[in-house]
Amino acid sequence: MATLTHTTAAAASALGKPTSLTSTATTKPLSHLPFPFSPSETLNLTAKTTSIKSAAPSSSDLSTTTVTTSVSTSPQTLKSRLQNGDTLYGLFLLSFSPTLAEIAGLSGYDFVVVDMEHGPGGISEALSCLRALAATQTPAILRLPESSATWAKKALDLGPQGIMFPMIESSKEAEKAVSYCRFPPAGIRGSAHTVVRASSYGIDEGYLSNYDDQLLIMCQVESEEGVRRAEEIAAVEGVDCVQMGPLDLSASLGYLWDPGNKKVRNALKGAEKAVLGTDPLVGGAYLAGFAMPHDGPQDLRTRGYHMVSGCVDVGLFRSAAVEDVRRFQSSLINGSDDEEEHGNDADEKYWSE
Repeated sequence: MATLTHTTAAAASALGKPTSLTSTATTKPLSHLPFPFSPSETLNLTAKTTSIKSAAPSSSDLSTTTVTTSVSTSPQTLKSRLQNGDTLYGLFLLSFSPTLAEIAGLSGYDFVVVDMEHGPGGISEALSCLRALAATQTPAILRLPESSATWAKKALDLGPQGIMFPMIESSKEAEKAVSYCRFPPAGIRGSAHTVVRASSYGIDEGYLSNYDDQLLIMCQVESEEGVRRAEEIAAVEGVDCVQMGPLDLSASLGYLWDPGNKKVRNALKGAEKAVLGTDPLVGGAYLAGFAMPHDGPQDLRTRGYHMVSGCVDVGLFRSAAVEDVRRFQSSLINGSDDEEEHGNDADEKYWSE
């Protein structure tokens, strides 16, 4: 709480009255403001009016107004929203375009996964995307190229709300992933917390005491061995979420690019059941996954998924671009037919309009 008491001493002096005026200023370091800010975070301001009387007896008192401003934050992190029972909907960002990241945030996604595993960017490019998302108060998750202490350290120093480890196939690998996220003695994460973005470059003095509570640790299960051990991976202390990977799983089972294959779907549903059989509030994990053409976002939500990634930015642009070209080429062939169609669809406009 920051308490500021203002008095009008000049006015009191002008009235010739001896006064006893108190001016206090109590401030707190910026550590009470979490970074980055979360979508639902609010600042609650309350004002209270009091009066200060003159020290000398008088028939009339000098009253002044003091305003006590209480600044409190209620950060709604991805982790806390999951604990509250929310189902979160997000997007994967492969383009590493800060502009598309900003558009995604402004569109209302609950989270955006900046994908360093399959996207062309690294740490520097990811930082620009995180800044764009922070401007829209949208939580960012970083998916690592591989599960290693070095990549985890560099990613976490950027200050994402979540981190995703690919291709986790056992509880031992999951335990290692968690250790990469924690400072000694709980883990092996290298410490430069006084100068990195995650701690507001050292301004957030409470970072060391709250980073573990706010960080969402996600382990991706995307192989035949991984789905077989999904339950034990979900039970590892520190693993908050198990992310299903249907595409790599289909390849692992011998059905490359055929995630709709019956055997792949059965394996996936077995892993889903294993994770959903755990309780995230008492040592289990939440379930996350990708929507597919044959298995849409609503299907995943109905089966109990807590986090659903519905699309990829590159895929969205590709589909829109291909359809735009198709419609134009069709108009060249159809001529008047297209003009009539355009008249019927007058409410559809180009993005530039």
